Amino acid sequence: MRKGDPVVPLERMRRLNDRPERHGAAFVLYWIQMYHRAEQNWALTAAIEAANRLGLPLVAYHGLGCTYPHANDRIHRFILEGVTELKERFGRRGILYHFYHRRRPADPNDLLYRLARRAAVVVTDDFPAFFLPAQTTRVAGKLGVAMWAVDSNGVVPLAAIPGEQYGAYTLRPKIRRVLSEHLRPIPEPSPKRDSLALALDVPESRITRATVEGDISGSDIDHTVRPSLVYRGGYREARRRLEEFVAGPLHSYGTARNQPGGETTSRLSPYLHFGQISSQEVALAVRDATHAPREHRDAYLEELIVRRELGYNFCRFNSNHRSLAALPAWAQATLAAHAGDPRPYLYSPDEFEAARTHDDLWNAVQAELLTTGMMFGYYRMYWGKKIIEWSPTVETAQQTMIFLHEKYALDGRNANTYSNILWCFGKHDRPWGERPVFGKVRYMSRAGMETKTDVPGYRDRVNRWSEAAGRPDLVVRVPEKPAKTTRKPKRRN
Repeated sequence: MRKGDPVVPLERMRRLNDRPERHGAAFVLYWIQMYHRAEQNWALTAAIEAANRLGLPLVAYHGLGCTYPHANDRIHRFILEGVTELKERFGRRGILYHFYHRRRPADPNDLLYRLARRAAVVVTDDFPAFFLPAQTTRVAGKLGVAMWAVDSNGVVPLAAIPGEQYGAYTLRPKIRRVLSEHLRPIPEPSPKRDSLALALDVPESRITRATVEGDISGSDIDHTVRPSLVYRGGYREARRRLEEFVAGPLHSYGTARNQPGGETTSRLSPYLHFGQISSQEVALAVRDATHAPREHRDAYLEELIVRRELGYNFCRFNSNHRSLAALPAWAQATLAAHAGDPRPYLYSPDEFEAARTHDDLWNAVQAELLTTGMMFGYYRMYWGKKIIEWSPTVETAQQTMIFLHEKYALDGRNANTYSNILWCFGKHDRPWGERPVFGKVRYMSRAGMETKTDVPGYRDRVNRWSEAAGRPDLVVRVPEKPAKTTRKPKRRN
């Protein structure tokens, strides 16, 4: 695929099959899966390079189906709001953007293969989590043409850090050694041949702001999960949030990020997850915001680059990222030793989903997820720890967390989702003091949350969202605590 002086680092590229490039093809095909953007995108840059080398136009194909796990109104709307901008943004670069919304299982499901038969080479996104790795591998095996996956997930290429890292403390020095090489704008070459007039002879879905509601209501998806009250999709919205964060909250981020009362964080994770904005663009904006104190910029870049990319490293190099088998040996051993410990309360997955526990703070965090599609980051850790404490087994607890994230969270199918869930069980952490249920796994208490954060203020804020959503059942009040259970979970074999 490469010759001359390419701008895409080879370590960002993976050959997915042994098929040759096709001679006499009509175009190069860029299959968009998770990088929903027309700028600052290494995969798009690689596709443009291939098209220019072959003297062909470039087509960007983007599909949205109705059969992926937990397909619902919330996820669909966020994606489609981003899609409304993409035809224009690709068009400015002379690239035909072809979007297809498969609304029903009976609708055609072979557009990618039909387009690939006319392509010289297929380039796609190299996303390491959810069902995407298996889907990409399956497609590559069926195509009769060369296919490449390109990593535009983070600032540092995944391949630049060989092997799974034990924790942030092992990843951090490796990233620092190469960061200056990678923390720069992504090159954006211009296509030599315009593709806007190409006729593709496959179905197309024209999505505008005016048609989004109809496209969603006409889809065979779960309509009970309503769109977010707070987050709207698309690059423009992501850029607006980034600019507001840099102008304000960034100035005190290092000390205020764990306070939930106002806008103390960037709230960009849904946009980063769907690739509507690149981490490269966010990192450069924060680095260059010299009006903000250096320590607060550094604190944010630590989260965006080291902590975020630790999750991607984990999912790339560990195929068990949805399983407790990915835990370190000490965590598996200590949780097994305490599997039979009595739990102070026991709740079913349905009770967790409905935010029906004795703890008003936990219920408020779940209510935020149900109404907005996000959870405040610091409380998300508490939320997960309590699911462990109040579930009959750690296996049940992990599956409950995955289910709730994948169904309701706008950033819930991300590499960081699976790594952060497993952090609650000891992944990327160290042993702590021994205690019931958790053993040596880190514990988080309600008293600690009361001491460190404004719990009543957060609860009031979430209640306003619940009322605005027409969900009086999610308005959180301080309940009377039920009697603690004396049930013991069954010990694992």
